[in-house]
Amino acid sequence: MDKQQAISIIKNTFENPFDKDRFTLFTKNLLNRVEEAPFTYQGQFVPDAYKAYISSLERIGKFNDGENRIDILIIKLQKETSLERARTMQRNFVAWYLNGSRGGELKEAALVAFVSPDGEDWRFSLVKMDYKFEQTKSGRMKVKEEFTPARRWSFLVGANENSHTAQSRLVDILANDEHSPTLAELEQAFDIETVTKEFFKEYRELFIRTKEELDKVVKNDSKIKADFGAKGVNTVDFAKKLLGQIVFLYFLQKKGWFGVGRDAKWGTGSKHFLRELFKKEHSDYKNFFNDILEPLFYEALRIGEERKQDDYYYSRFNCKIPFLNGGLFDPIGNYDWVHTDILLPNELFSNREKTKEGDIGTGVFDVFDRYNFTVREDEPLEKEVAIDPEMLGKVFENLLEVKDRKSKGTYYTPREIVHYMCQESLINYLDVTINPPITTVKETAFTPNTPTQKKLFGDTESRQLCLTSEKYQPVVPREDIESFIRHGDIVIEHDVTAKEKHAEKSDYNGKYKKYKLPEGIRIHAKLIDDALADIKICDPAIGSGAFPVGMMHEIVRAKQILTTYLGDSGERTPYNFKRHAIQESLYGVDIDPGAVEIAKLRLWLSLVVDEEDYQTVKPLPNLDYKIVCGNSLLGVDKNLSNDQWFNELEKLKPQFFEETSSEKKKLVKAKIDALIKKITNNDEHFDFNIYFSEIFHQRDGFDIVIANPPYVRHEAIKSIKTHLAKEFGEFYCGAADLYTYFYKRGLDLLKPEGHLCFIAPNKFMRAGYGKNIRSLLVTQATPKVVIDFGDLPIFDATTYSSILLIRKCSPGIKDETITATFTNVTQLERLEETLDNISFVIPVAALKTERWGLKQPKILLLIEKLRKIGIPLGEYVKERFYRGITTGLNEAFVVNKDTRDRLISEHSSSAKLLKPFLRGRDLKRWQVDFANQYLIKLESSENKNHPWSGKSEKEAEKILANTYPAIHAHFEVFRNKLIKRDDQGKYFWELRSCIYWKEFEQPKIILGRFMNKASFAFDKESFFHNDALYMIPGANEYIVAILNSLCSWWFLSQICTDLQNGYLQAFKENLFQIPVPNVSIKQQIQIINIVELILTMVSNANYSESGEKQAKVKEYERQIDQMVYKLYDLTPEDIAIVEGKG
Repeated sequence: MDKQQAISIIKNTFENPFDKDRFTLFTKNLLNRVEEAPFTYQGQFVPDAYKAYISSLERIGKFNDGENRIDILIIKLQKETSLERARTMQRNFVAWYLNGSRGGELKEAALVAFVSPDGEDWRFSLVKMDYKFEQTKSGRMKVKEEFTPARRWSFLVGANENSHTAQSRLVDILANDEHSPTLAELEQAFDIETVTKEFFKEYRELFIRTKEELDKVVKNDSKIKADFGAKGVNTVDFAKKLLGQIVFLYFLQKKGWFGVGRDAKWGTGSKHFLRELFKKEHSDYKNFFNDILEPLFYEALRIGEERKQDDYYYSRFNCKIPFLNGGLFDPIGNYDWVHTDILLPNELFSNREKTKEGDIGTGVFDVFDRYNFTVREDEPLEKEVAIDPEMLGKVFENLLEVKDRKSKGTYYTPREIVHYMCQESLINYLDVTINPPITTVKETAFTPNTPTQKKLFGDTESRQLCLTSEKYQPVVPREDIESFIRHGDIVIEHDVTAKEKHAEKSDYNGKYKKYKLPEGIRIHAKLIDDALADIKICDPAIGSGAFPVGMMHEIVRAKQILTTYLGDSGERTPYNFKRHAIQESLYGVDIDPGAVEIAKLRLWLSLVVDEEDYQTVKPLPNLDYKIVCGNSLLGVDKNLSNDQWFNELEKLKPQFFEETSSEKKKLVKAKIDALIKKITNNDEHFDFNIYFSEIFHQRDGFDIVIANPPYVRHEAIKSIKTHLAKEFGEFYCGAADLYTYFYKRGLDLLKPEGHLCFIAPNKFMRAGYGKNIRSLLVTQATPKVVIDFGDLPIFDATTYSSILLIRKCSPGIKDETITATFTNVTQLERLEETLDNISFVIPVAALKTERWGLKQPKILLLIEKLRKIGIPLGEYVKERFYRGITTGLNEAFVVNKDTRDRLISEHSSSAKLLKPFLRGRDLKRWQVDFANQYLIKLESSENKNHPWSGKSEKEAEKILANTYPAIHAHFEVFRNKLIKRDDQGKYFWELRSCIYWKEFEQPKIILGRFMNKASFAFDKESFFHNDALYMIPGANEYIVAILNSLCSWWFLSQICTDLQNGYLQAFKENLFQIPVPNVSIKQQIQIINIVELILTMVSNANYSESGEKQAKVKEYERQIDQMVYKLYDLTPEDIAIVEGKG
């Protein structure tokens, strides 16, 4: 069929209440080869665990893509709210069906229509199993039922939804009558990331257009310009907040809270209220923003006292509008919205312009109306192909650095990583809180490197280790806590039914006889619940709020699971859990005020979506002293000794959190700010000890500090380096990037035994500037998990990321760290599963202050073996290692052969100065590929006595012109650039000072710093080279053989920084560590002879075209490798590791 027919089928199916005939037609056309195989489950055939949610399951057909069996199902739900609120139950019900419910037959996936009783709104979902298998005692593989999750992707469809997204994702498959889609192609059609990128692109354009229109208004209206200037309002933040306010209302109108009739119930309002406002259905206007949106925002939604008695009826629009409170609808900077007229064009909000894709309208409402908005945040197992608060956070965070059309966005932490970090942090918190360690031998001081200590720890690490013996007597075993946090929501419906049947206390012998969650969780549910209620979490670089929101979801999910075992008094609702977490547990800071507003908006949205009492719309809490704008790294001088001030402060903050009266709120805020000024001596800058005083005044710090600290290079923070030096003292390093200071600050914020979890660059593990962090993290803390992502594009860019989970306690002798190195971006899709497969444990003592290498014990042993047998290269060559020449102006000093010949022909004196010259690209393995480039070698007068040395510059230049007339004339073309360049000698025509000019003319090894294989060349022809290359003068053919051997390359790859595409960055300090076997001349000669044969072969003019010669060189290299293995006394197992086979 053609695309228009396909679009028509999608619209008819998805923009109407559910209709079985339309759905059947759609699926038949989508899959092309559907086998009709109808049957129905209902009544007693629906398992007890799901009866409260599922009315019936009907299969209308089945499909096989050649590898996967896919059923087409219609699942009717018991009640309206099931469509929104029981996503886990719906998903797990389909998992039960696919996982052998019909005669034990496993099926890979299902296409499902989830239909509410009235059929108005429904979901079209792809549900796919993630089968995990285990081996039985007989050796047979079977499905591990307890923890076999299903993943669901859904489109929101029905009478109140637009099918724009479904059209864009499904139309090509539907229109293709020749090809039946595979399961992988169906997954791709449900891919949320494509929708996210499309929405961000359009949202970014809306922001820029809004900002540009605001710029025009401010420029043309002096009153507005003066008001904005006096109150620090800029058009960038104004535009971002305006769009954030509108998008917030798009989520809320889905709940039917706007446009409610005066005597009607909350929840019965229009789900298209904003569009109705624009169409003048509730009030007339001239300018939509000035006459409609500003009163809606800053009057109706913000002020509630006057309307409370009339159930929040708002006469301007002749309907009820909820009072939301919270600050989202405070005018930015408190600008004067009443007495200024901000006349944004109405067309900004809706118009009839045609887009490139053929859609009508480019205004804010036009764009937003094309997308589906869902109030449910995505989870790893549950994704809706719609705009959810989590996706909105991603969009907002990408916008943080966008100021105009030239701006680039920031990078957002992927949700899989947020999910893992939040769960891992919570597991470790619960483990330490519920199972506190018992220390039987406390810290015992000792002097490092005594004979006893060397025997225990070796002599390579001089840090003070803590001699402790920690004996755990777990109340709840850690593995039970892991099962609870990671898999609790998968099995909870089973345990709900088991409890209802009193399974373990009766004669019942059915499938619900046993609970699936561990006994320790059920017995100690109250203890765990209390720990979850008492947790304190801080994100010192909150951005869009991904981590606090993620932590809140994990806490709420865990408390909902525990409700099964604790009983429900009616108070244990998601809304109450979230509000408690926001008030008691979550804190955040960001230097960007825009980020702070976004983070607040995310928390408010998360709270509003779980408001189940549609009849009573609760005002939002005030988050000003929970999510704060400030610099996390710079504190203030303060007076911490006045308990009375702090006691008063800590009474006022909870009052402010709950206050809904705008006048009372102002009074309480003024009191809080006055107290803060007293404590800080009128310094208004942020300080953790004051703004979050209840954490440090009443307890010892946070339980969890979790963040994605900003990655800002040290060159870009020059303006605050003196402040950082003062704040961080000995920890400060001038070459350290900004994120490093967050590690120190994060640990300082934690209470003893607290946990820090960061995703941040991995460069500190190996870089010189990271020494202070490495020392800090293995002396004052214990790394529990270290994950290195290498060069994987975690943030849609190469940032060399890592995840660290750190416990604030000095390491014990036996403490270990779980480590893993990810090598493939697909591993991120199953992060936890990948970790189970590739992670390994190393002693904390293996994380050296000098350098962190995340290597398996067998790798570490082999590295040490090589070190012991060989002499470090640096020592072997007496540290003769030199960088190439920096000219400061290559176009003047480096010439091609034609120019060289011309300069010599113009004056023979030029020949004396022109030397063969190599660039980085000319380096090959064993040899160099000379490209007829020549250096004009005019050393600095500091290094050589020229005829002009010691003369005035004017006189000296005359002598240069007489001595080397052709060279002088050549330089004259570049005169101004030569004079301005930084790298020059005593005179502007000289090269910079260099004390090792003579070394270039010695036999030498030439090498580069960036390599994807061992590429060391031996030079006997006195080549000079640029600063992309290095040289080891005086080294012979034996050394170049060692360096080009597999063994040496393997060693180097273990100690160097990994870059993209298999490249290594080998610094001098890395190269100098390569162990060189110190063998007799006789043994060297055997290898040298083979190297001479290789050098002869590779220097042949037709070597690159001769497969025979190349094969011969490979054979010679193999012989060298075998000889080198013997020099290092490698075993077959060692050789297998070196060759990547062990």
